Amino acid sequence: MKNFKLVLLSIVMCSAVLISSCGNTNQTSVAVNNNVESAVIANETTVEETTIETREEKRIIEEENKNQDETQQDETQMLNETSESKEENTMSNNKILIAYFSATGTTKRVAEKIAELAGADIYEIVPKNPYSDADLNWNDRNSRTSKETDDVSVRPEIGSEDIDLSSYNTIYLGYPIWWGDAPRIMSTFVEKYNFDGKKVIPFCTSGGSGIGRSGSNLATLAGSGNFANGERLSSSADTNSIQNFINNNK
Repeated sequence: MKNFKLVLLSIVMCSAVLISSCGNTNQTSVAVNNNVESAVIANETTVEETTIETREEKRIIEEENKNQDETQQDETQMLNETSESKEENTMSNNKILIAYFSATGTTKRVAEKIAELAGADIYEIVPKNPYSDADLNWNDRNSRTSKETDDVSVRPEIGSEDIDLSSYNTIYLGYPIWWGDAPRIMSTFVEKYNFDGKKVIPFCTSGGSGIGRSGSNLATLAGSGNFANGERLSSSADTNSIQNFINNNK
């Protein structure tokens, strides 16, 4: 009986030890699990914070790049506007006028081509009393043109409206050659206007006669302006020859 009691006591003590061991194991397991969960949460928080920081940095970089692009676009636009403004100012400061008298239409055709190629305005010097075919008969010494040529004091009246030359820097003067000189109506024109500070380029049309002293004669009558020597252009002058004339007088 005594031995039985000892065996029973041993069994009870072993059970208590086992129960105690199991309890410690559970506590250890819970602690480990808690640590793992804390580590996972901490890691997830770090990853999330890193992701947010990366996104913020990316947003800032994109915004800076956008601002740089906008700044470059603004600078490019300003440069283009400045360039356009300079070009407009250059063009406005070098306005060109083609002023011409044409009795038969030959000088008119050349004048219009010069205006087209040079981007110039054009003004026709129209006589108040138009010239008839009989007036233009150079074989008749009693024709109107013959008499005007012989009398250097004649000043045929201009019928076209007055023109303001103040905005022009370069003026081409076109006319036919009559007996080696410019028609007297050109004398009327140059004496009427002020050419101070302007470049004046005479040109004439004829079947064969050169420009002679017609340009210098007009310069003397004008008394102002910087007159070039001028040039004769054929009545059948083509685009290339007219363009060369323009280029030679820039």
